[in-house]
Amino acid sequence: MSDTPARLLNLLSLLQTPREWPGSELAERLGVSSRTIRRDIERLRDLGYPVQASMGAEGGYRLAAGAAMPPLVLDDEEAVAIAVGLRAGAGHAVDGIEEASVRALAKLEQVLPSRLRHRVSALQAATVPLVGGDGASVDPRTLTVMASAATGHERLRFAYRKGDGTGTRRLVEPHQLVSTGRRWYLVAYDIDRDDWRTFRVDRVSEPLATGARFTPRELPAANAAEFMSRSLSRLQPTYRVVATLHAPAAFVAARLQSSLGTPVPIDENTCRLDATVTDTLEWVAFRLALIDCEFEAHEPPELVDHLRELGARITRAAGATGP
Repeated sequence: MSDTPARLLNLLSLLQTPREWPGSELAERLGVSSRTIRRDIERLRDLGYPVQASMGAEGGYRLAAGAAMPPLVLDDEEAVAIAVGLRAGAGHAVDGIEEASVRALAKLEQVLPSRLRHRVSALQAATVPLVGGDGASVDPRTLTVMASAATGHERLRFAYRKGDGTGTRRLVEPHQLVSTGRRWYLVAYDIDRDDWRTFRVDRVSEPLATGARFTPRELPAANAAEFMSRSLSRLQPTYRVVATLHAPAAFVAARLQSSLGTPVPIDENTCRLDATVTDTLEWVAFRLALIDCEFEAHEPPELVDHLRELGARITRAAGATGP
């Protein structure tokens, strides 16, 4: 293999597998001499790749962890696997994925050959995830377009469906994506409304990076997450939720979403929940019902009414008779 750049990439691809490679085996794989392998190893070290060498009959070369991550070399199967995994996580708002995964997906899809993009799309279309709760799935392509526009300070145009179902067209300066665990939101400056706005990504369609650059404005909050939290507080009513749960506090805490507060022990087998919640009562009722223990809801009255209606509906669905 006389093409030095191509040979270095092939050598790097081999070294990125978790094993030690004897110099003779590397030379045989690449069709060069052991001396050429030693020179190529030095070239990789000069480029910042921490290639370690061990001496002896069982010795060889391997790539060690360094202070910074150098560029990776992926084969077709590895690139497809990573892209599909990132798309699946981004598309269903898994808690903890956050914007870093979307940025990684945007970078990867930008350099994927067309043949691999087709394979990723085909695998994604053929996969049906099982998603719980009321989290809304989003198109990963929408997320990657938004992430790229925000990173490149590029104005973004898209169609947006409001909560009442009406459609609008928006031109924004994207600031950052925020994942709340169940949904993705875009924090952006709305050009036409001359103000900061938040947009549910699952209601966005036809996103288009316009190519027009902008100078980032100062966000009226410490960060995008804080701005998002304030926006949600304004959009949703706040309730004081009080309930008695007949299970140990540790058992309940392990099954209760953190946004619903922390249960306080009453005794070994009973605890009390008293929390201020900014969410829909339907979601609160759903989370309480999933704890797998007996409980009584005390406040607010709307929650008690909703649980009563929900219980009657479930009873009817089960075919049982009751009051």
